[in-house]
Parts: sequence; structure tokens; C-alpha cells
Amino acid sequence: MSSSYGGTSAFDRLRARLDRRSHACEECGFVDEEGSWEAVTTGATVEYRRECPSCGTERVHRYRL
Repeated sequence: MSSSYGGTSAFDRLRARLDRRSHACEECGFVDEEGSWEAVTTGATVEYRRECPSCGTERVHRYRL
């Protein structure tokens, strides 16, 4: 079953939601239209990470499961 939010799992849908948000770097102001969020999980948490290609600042959204 697919969703209008971009995926079949809750993780896919959350990543699609994050991808729809503005991607202007808080440090340098660079707007990244091409990048996507990477998901990393430890089993207890899920982290979505995105690095600014201009200055290297990493943005992280962390969710406890």
C-alpha cells in the first residue's frame, strides 16, 4: 500500500515530509534543492541527517521509538 506522502513505511513517509520542507542552511543560507535526508537507526532512535554542501553544517532530526 502506498501513500500520498511518498512511501509505504512510516520512515519513508517521514523522509518525504522532511524533503518537502525548506532546505536553506541555518549557518550560511545556501538553498539545497538536490539533497535528501539520510536515515540512521539504532533500534531505539531514528535520526534523519542532512549536510549542507556549501559549508558542511549537519542538520539532524532525532526521533525516539
